[in-house]
Amino acid sequence: MRRLKLAQHTFLTIDRFTSSKNLNLFESILASTQSTTPTVPDKLNAEPNSVRKFLSVFQYSQLAMKIVWSTSAPLTLAMAAGTLLSGILPAVIASVGGMFVDAVSQTIQSTGSAADLARRQVLFYVLLEAGLVIIMTGAQRLNSVCQSILRVLLGNRINVMILEKALTLELAHFEDAEYYDKLVRARREASSRPLSLVIKTFDLIRDNIALLTIGIWLFQFSPYAVLLLGFAGIPAFIAEAKFSGEAFRIHRRRSAERRMQIYLEMVLTREDGVKEVKLLQLGRLFLKRYVDIFLNIYKEDRNLVLRRGVWGYLLGLLASGAFYFAYGWVGFAAIAGFITIGQMTMYVAQFRLGQNAVTSSLTSVNGMYEDNLYLSNLNEYLDHKVPEASGDQLAGPDPSDGIRFNNVSFYYPGSNTPALSRINLHIKPGESLAIVGENGSGKTTLIKLLTRLYQPTEGEILLEGLALNAWDIDALRRKIGVIFQDFARYQLMVGENIGIGEVDQLDQDSLIEDAAEKGMANEFIKDLPEGYQTQLGTWFKNGKELSGGQWQKIALSRAFMRSKADVLILDEPTAAIDARAEAEIFSHFRDLTSNKISIIISHRFSTVRMADHIIVLEKSSIQEEGSHESLLASDGQYAMLFKLQAQGYQ
Repeated sequence: MRRLKLAQHTFLTIDRFTSSKNLNLFESILASTQSTTPTVPDKLNAEPNSVRKFLSVFQYSQLAMKIVWSTSAPLTLAMAAGTLLSGILPAVIASVGGMFVDAVSQTIQSTGSAADLARRQVLFYVLLEAGLVIIMTGAQRLNSVCQSILRVLLGNRINVMILEKALTLELAHFEDAEYYDKLVRARREASSRPLSLVIKTFDLIRDNIALLTIGIWLFQFSPYAVLLLGFAGIPAFIAEAKFSGEAFRIHRRRSAERRMQIYLEMVLTREDGVKEVKLLQLGRLFLKRYVDIFLNIYKEDRNLVLRRGVWGYLLGLLASGAFYFAYGWVGFAAIAGFITIGQMTMYVAQFRLGQNAVTSSLTSVNGMYEDNLYLSNLNEYLDHKVPEASGDQLAGPDPSDGIRFNNVSFYYPGSNTPALSRINLHIKPGESLAIVGENGSGKTTLIKLLTRLYQPTEGEILLEGLALNAWDIDALRRKIGVIFQDFARYQLMVGENIGIGEVDQLDQDSLIEDAAEKGMANEFIKDLPEGYQTQLGTWFKNGKELSGGQWQKIALSRAFMRSKADVLILDEPTAAIDARAEAEIFSHFRDLTSNKISIIISHRFSTVRMADHIIVLEKSSIQEEGSHESLLASDGQYAMLFKLQAQGYQ
């Protein structure tokens, strides 16, 4: 009885240090990233057979390893070393434990000098096992520390990679809901997946090393024990494979629902939405929709979790049954005298370790498969081929030619109706152009084509006699200053809000103040608490919120900051500014653009009539063009709109 208690104590000591506790840390990384839906290649999304599934777990391992290695090679090497030690030492500790039990048994049965020698052996095995446990615990702690540090570094690196890729995308990508989903999923799902995939790869290597070592010892007891060990974990593996694939497919379907939840959160918590939410009493409606989406998701998740839990429990019983069969087998072998008590302790411990290793390795394979599915989002996003910003020309051959639109048409993706149709237009340097038209007639789209935010579907646009596609994109955009109607309200200081109009001059206070004077923003800036150092917006401490008209003057000043631009464009820039301020601003604007091309989009004819040339866009094409006087004389669409507006001032 004393021997059996001693054997049990040794087994429990080994089991304590070799339990699957560390797997929980790795699995928590996986669970924490299962939040939204990825889009994956068909070969991963399809229901794979066993061989294909096993091979697919390594599909993105190279990409993951490359990213993790480039994040920190020393930490990756340290983690690999810790994994190697964690794979070898448990089996060694188990064998030392068996030797310890036999040495104690021998000491009890020995007398005299033989007993002294046996005691020294007992002490040696105690110290040896303690040393091995210390080393293994250190290796496990090293792994934990490396993973924690890598998780932080890798999250930042992945986000930087995603944002760098975003800088290369066209405006159309951000306006495409499907592609925008890819960007969001890449950000949310892939930041920790590479590390998770590498960890599980290391786990698989560790478990295979452990199984190889354990198999050598168990084979000495019986080859059938090795087979029993291998087959015991297969049922649970099959169940996990089924449920992990199902969980992934469920998450994949939820992209739109989760985006709607995020949108509702934003509307209910952002200052630009709260006003109408309160006044129109939309809060309860939006909150109910938010909760309804959650409940739909919750029901599906709960059903999956319950089924996964029940099947996991039932199939786990098979593994437990296999272990206790081996437990009894080894015990009766010891009773029959085929093995010693120490060997019994070792084989039981080895079988327990082997069972944990089989379960862990199969779980790692499943986890790697799931990580591959999610990591495919990042790979798909980063591999997306963006058309090169073709062109390397810094200037055109004929600066006196200005801007030409030659038979330009543009269709938004998925639309059969042109946003612009057969536009022909010539603007010479020093000329001012005004664009008039109803909402949706294509005014802003025309400007986006000119600034190469969009590419024409048909025709071409030339600047200085050179097609826009031939221009170096940065050189082209340096030649253009533009403020859109939906201009950005940057949560930056006043000076920065203006200075970013010309980033290279961001530290030039005198130029910033000059631009503010031209945009008529200096009048209220001097009254702000910290002048040009005042924080704008309400997102940050001590931020100052401006009125709509003041924000527009900041945006106008930002456009005037681009003093070296040859083309200045104002797209409805004065909608929130009173008529007097508007007249003063455009008086400044005419003086500033006397030798430049200026383009104005406005609904106010007091502004439009100042232009040298006016075009009227209607149904995506130019219906009329000419000077203010000639258009009035023709008594067409322009004249009708002018008279309607004039009646409001009579």
